[in-house]
Amino acid sequence: MIFRMASVALLCAAFTSCIKEEAPNAECDIEQAFVSIEKPGDVFYNANDTLVNIPSTTVDIVFRTKRKPKQTVFAPKFRLTEGATITPANGSAHDFGRGPVVYTVTSEDGNSSRVYRVSFQGSAKMVGDVVKFDFENVAKDNLTGLADFYKWQEKGPNGMEDVWGTGNAGFSLSAWDQPIDADPTIPINGMEGKGVQMTTRSTGALGKMVKKPIAAGNLFYGAFDLQNALADALKATRFGHPFNRKPIRFTGYYTYNPAEHVTDQELHTVDIKDSAAVYAVFYRNHDAKGNAVVLDGTNIKTSPLIIATADMGYVKPQKAWTAFEVSFKYVSNIDLDVLEHNGYSLAIVFSSSKRGDQFIGAIGSTLCVDKVRIICEKEEK
Repeated sequence: MIFRMASVALLCAAFTSCIKEEAPNAECDIEQAFVSIEKPGDVFYNANDTLVNIPSTTVDIVFRTKRKPKQTVFAPKFRLTEGATITPANGSAHDFGRGPVVYTVTSEDGNSSRVYRVSFQGSAKMVGDVVKFDFENVAKDNLTGLADFYKWQEKGPNGMEDVWGTGNAGFSLSAWDQPIDADPTIPINGMEGKGVQMTTRSTGALGKMVKKPIAAGNLFYGAFDLQNALADALKATRFGHPFNRKPIRFTGYYTYNPAEHVTDQELHTVDIKDSAAVYAVFYRNHDAKGNAVVLDGTNIKTSPLIIATADMGYVKPQKAWTAFEVSFKYVSNIDLDVLEHNGYSLAIVFSSSKRGDQFIGAIGSTLCVDKVRIICEKEEK
């Protein structure tokens, strides 16, 4: 009996000793990091990004934010292993715009510590977007003493804007006695609604005299400088407007019927086949010195400021409306800050005779286009 009581007493003493002698925790890990802010959408793309789970092997803790968050001062809080402490203080505010903040976690027993680097890193999130050109907005314009000609507009924030250029105004200088539907570029019934028809035309006696005997039908996203039309035709075509999206693909519908008899500046027959031009160019609109730049007929395909092009190349003759799609090929990366501040321009070019800028082409070659789209990406704000 005495033996049994002694055994029970020893077991109780051992159990009590185990409870009293449990060692302090030796772990010093951050298991979770999180921030609480009033408007998460000002900083993060997703509210879930305010919480970061930390693997035991990680010492770099990164919160992924928008590229330009509306604040940089944060007070992150951390869930630590039991009994551990952290410096700087848990929940203390720091300006992470200056770079990562270093935290040290010390275990409960004081024998172990671990250093973490906490940062808020911005990145761009690009979302799909489509810019549509349906050519429904056609107006008539004229120059004093000359015939009317067609022009194409797009709806802007302050009403209709002249964002499309053609050579119609220049044609009216040399063919002033022609009816408006004899212009190189005219509206037609398109695939849906209105479309645009471009036809290579004779410029008559005056054009022949100055060795500019043809006018290719053209339409381009840009402007036509009439003052240079006769003096320097290549400089007269000013290609592009500021564009704050990243173009990915260039699509639309076309028909093309090339004429047979190709001639040069002297109206001599040239043994080549006429071909159309369908392409788009994305370029920086300021040079290295900060000067504004608009590409023209002399450099639209050669300028070092070009970032990307989408060129259909050979335009296969088609009698029925036919879809086309061309991807932009980039030669350098875009700068999202430049993009945000309209530092790039987009040019879109159509011509019934691709050598028309050299006055080589076949009178009667006809290109029609409709439902043009620029498939883009833009930064989510």
